[in-house]
Amino acid sequence: MNSLQNVRKLKENGVEIYFEKENIWTFDMRGELLITIMSSLAQEESRSISENTTWGKRKQFAEGKPSVGYSAFLGYDKDFKINEEQAKIVKLIYKLFLGGRSFYSITKELEKRGIKSPSGKDKWYISTVRSILTNEKYCGDALIQKEYTADFLDKTRRKNTGEIPQYYVEEHHEAIIPPDLFDFVQSEIKRREQNGKHSGVSIFANKIKCGCCGGWYGAKVWHSTDKYRRVIYRCNKKYAHKGKPCSTRHLTECEIKQIFVKALNSLVEVKENVITELRSLIDGVCQTGELLEEHDRVEQELGVLVERLETLIRENARVAQDQTAYLKQENEIRALYVEKQGHLEQLDEQITEKESKRNALESMIQVVCGINEEQVAFDEEIWGGLLDHIVVKEDGQVIVVFKGEIEVGVDG
Repeated sequence: MNSLQNVRKLKENGVEIYFEKENIWTFDMRGELLITIMSSLAQEESRSISENTTWGKRKQFAEGKPSVGYSAFLGYDKDFKINEEQAKIVKLIYKLFLGGRSFYSITKELEKRGIKSPSGKDKWYISTVRSILTNEKYCGDALIQKEYTADFLDKTRRKNTGEIPQYYVEEHHEAIIPPDLFDFVQSEIKRREQNGKHSGVSIFANKIKCGCCGGWYGAKVWHSTDKYRRVIYRCNKKYAHKGKPCSTRHLTECEIKQIFVKALNSLVEVKENVITELRSLIDGVCQTGELLEEHDRVEQELGVLVERLETLIRENARVAQDQTAYLKQENEIRALYVEKQGHLEQLDEQITEKESKRNALESMIQVVCGINEEQVAFDEEIWGGLLDHIVVKEDGQVIVVFKGEIEVGVDG
């Protein structure tokens, strides 16, 4: 009815409108009535067109035929054909993330390299990087109806949180990122969020732990205003404790790289044993078979409880019963349902944790298999793919903890 409201505002200010096609003058007594009727008809026609279009699209979605906005969809052209040049940027973003970079750090690296954003701008946003790292289309799948049109008049779009059905189509198109690697990135995003803020401005952030207090090492600048300026890493809580400060030593970036390369070479020397141990870990602690069986059993028990509750409610509505006994029975069933539901959520978490660990270990096996000779130079991708964290001991010794809880000691 916006057009009618505008006509009324103009009329209040002494402005008359003439609709030539309909031969209507707005100052005419019958003018507003005719405009009201025509506006209502136009609105109804718009609603009908919108509903028909929406129905057609949703029918298409249900058949597994998603549509995508190509104008700003980095990596793909129309019909999900891979754009090789853009795909290199997508792969770079995933590589930087697995190398330990945060979303913010990745934006700065892309801007530094002069790489344009999906919209062709020089500036990259954290939300853009996060979207690329979490978009299932990059692993060849498609989640349909993430958003929907809430108002057919102003075309307001809203995030779909269950208001309408969503459809997930696997292997819908050619993947830019292998599915296993995509899943690993999702688990890594979740891990970082659970562990708190991940600065990632440096690949060494939140990777080195103080063996004295358990705090993380952070970058500190010495002689920031003169020619002796240098960056070192030391415990962020070194002077936070009353009494004496942490006695663990600081490390330079060069020392950190040397420590990692030395530990990596020790790992490569027993490469086959490491791979065997990692596969043994996968077989031993990452199996989800029993958990999945228990998950199915609990789901069935929940189904039985729901049926019992529905039967109880129907019987109470059909035949008058002792309400005290009825409410007692109903509350018992509901309490049991809540208990089973809580157990089901715990099983979901355990299954997800084991699958995440499996992905991490399998990713580590792939990286270790790719190392065929002694490393003489620091490799950022191997650092991100293999390292869990480093512990600096009070006596100067450094423990390099690889993913899979494999520890290698390096003398300081």
